Amino acid sequence: MKKMNVESFNLDHTKVVAPYVRLAGEKTGAKGDTIRKYDIRFKQPNKEHMEMPGLHSLEHMMAEHSRNHSDDIVDIGPMGCQTGFYMSLINHDDYEDVLNILENTLKDVIEADEVPACNEVQCGWAASHSLEGAHELAREMLAKRDEWQQVFAEQNA
Repeated sequence: MKKMNVESFNLDHTKVVAPYVRLAGEKTGAKGDTIRKYDIRFKQPNKEHMEMPGLHSLEHMMAEHSRNHSDDIVDIGPMGCQTGFYMSLINHDDYEDVLNILENTLKDVIEADEVPACNEVQCGWAASHSLEGAHELAREMLAKRDEWQQVFAEQNA
């Protein structure tokens, strides 16, 4: 394959095994700040995907609740393929802590009784939400917490 500018386009999606959390990129700015982007894969690429209402609600909930667990969160956003999210942090290089932030965030999602900013004033598509869908996605991901560190079926892939 031709080398692409986008890191995830260079990832062989046929060799990864979801769910996983992997460091997908790192950029250091002119003033020395480092942004690390993590690929948080909920669903197996090209086999499964998250339905939009649940994904949309999970995005709102993770974006809001993750900041209760770390001041280093820059952004959490969904992948267009609907298989996961990207989470970016600034000046934070502790992978185990990233896993703990995600775990605690997903626990918050499960305990939540509403989707934050789920209204026409604060959201661009407020009609497309599912609290139950977000709860189910969070439960599924948490149930496989012990698998998050293994990205490939074969360690040498």
